[in-house]
Amino acid sequence: MSNNSSELNSLDGTSEYVTVHINEQLFGLPIEQVEDVFMPDAITEVPLSNPEVAGVLNLRGRIVTAIDMRKRLGLPPYDKDKVPMAVGIEYQQESYGLIIDRVGEVLRLGNRTFEKNPANLDVRWGSISAGVHRLDGQILVLLDVERILDINGEKSNAA
Repeated sequence: MSNNSSELNSLDGTSEYVTVHINEQLFGLPIEQVEDVFMPDAITEVPLSNPEVAGVLNLRGRIVTAIDMRKRLGLPPYDKDKVPMAVGIEYQQESYGLIIDRVGEVLRLGNRTFEKNPANLDVRWGSISAGVHRLDGQILVLLDVERILDINGEKSNAA
């Protein structure tokens, strides 16, 4: 996470997350990294791109790379009858749209519910997770934007 995020965490011991659902699993993105929430429209495929790259789209005049989070997590494809949502993020001066099932709410969580990735966390989730928060009856997996966008695995493991 960015320095700004750690400064926020140290002030009152809480962090805010935009929650998203992918295949009924609850994930969270640090609120300071979320630029937009939108319904993707007219995604143009990019030849020879990684399978996780759904393509590019035009969002208010910006070209945005769309990342299919189901493919990124090795999950079944989206139901064609349901309209997916997207969360817009910016990383290293590039715009991205993370294609998800649906957006949830903004949660403010205290550090007492935070844990490093548990040993039994699915490897696919652990590879893009910054940890988890244990909530009543479910786990919120925190998404690490840098790891999500490291599609070739260059940072996490030398291939």
